[in-house]
Amino acid sequence: MISPLGRVLIIAGSDSSGGAGIQADIKAVTAMGGYAATAITAITVQNTLGVHGVHPLPLDLIEAQARAVLDDIGADAIKTGMLGSVAVVERVAAILDTSDAAAVVDPVMVAKGGAALLDADAVEAVRSLMIPRAALLTPNAPEAEALTGIAVADLDGQRRAGEALLGMGARAVLMKGGHVAGETVVDLLMTPMSETLLEGPRIETTSTHGTGCTLASAIAAGLALGRPLEVAVAEGWAYVAEAIRRAPGLGHGHGPLDHGWPLRDAAERRR
Repeated sequence: MISPLGRVLIIAGSDSSGGAGIQADIKAVTAMGGYAATAITAITVQNTLGVHGVHPLPLDLIEAQARAVLDDIGADAIKTGMLGSVAVVERVAAILDTSDAAAVVDPVMVAKGGAALLDADAVEAVRSLMIPRAALLTPNAPEAEALTGIAVADLDGQRRAGEALLGMGARAVLMKGGHVAGETVVDLLMTPMSETLLEGPRIETTSTHGTGCTLASAIAAGLALGRPLEVAVAEGWAYVAEAIRRAPGLGHGHGPLDHGWPLRDAAERRR
């Protein structure tokens, strides 16, 4: 049964700078009106200039966090982010099999600054174990290329890669277009029965740290609240676009988004 609060269990890595990972996920779920709980897979030493260290947590500790949440609070959606290794992918896939919550799978592979966040030998594990369990898969162009072997340089490439990912078992795929060149950014939501384009002008900014984490978690919150897939994706997409536009300009590299803008807007309206 879906909770009125929209419970989202996030299984992902921690970002000490607060712009991506678990921290961004919690902010996004909260801003979208959901309840965020977490199972942390790794601690990263990170800021806007890059990832300076990654410290994976023990498998049993990752699972214990997830079980503690699922056995007590429960979840209406589960969002996965940075998993890191074959062993973690295998353990998380087993956790997903014990819950009927919709799984939003963000196949995190590389940080914004270029640091690898998924072992090379774990790509096949994501392909074989996570994709078939995804109610929604949210790859960017490089991730889609790694998973399918199909070049993603334009909308046609997004469509062909999306079709391949659906063929691998994902129930829906959001092919993100931020890495595809052009003045307009096009994200393509695909299901076996439909296709939806989400388009907007490219925002010239360096404040794009954590956009993928934020979008996947915002959508997961919508699904947890009972929104239809297309509505949850559209609302999450609009939330992230505005969060980029309002980015506070923190740090000296790829800065974070303004995750809290809906909460401040709501507070202003109450005044």
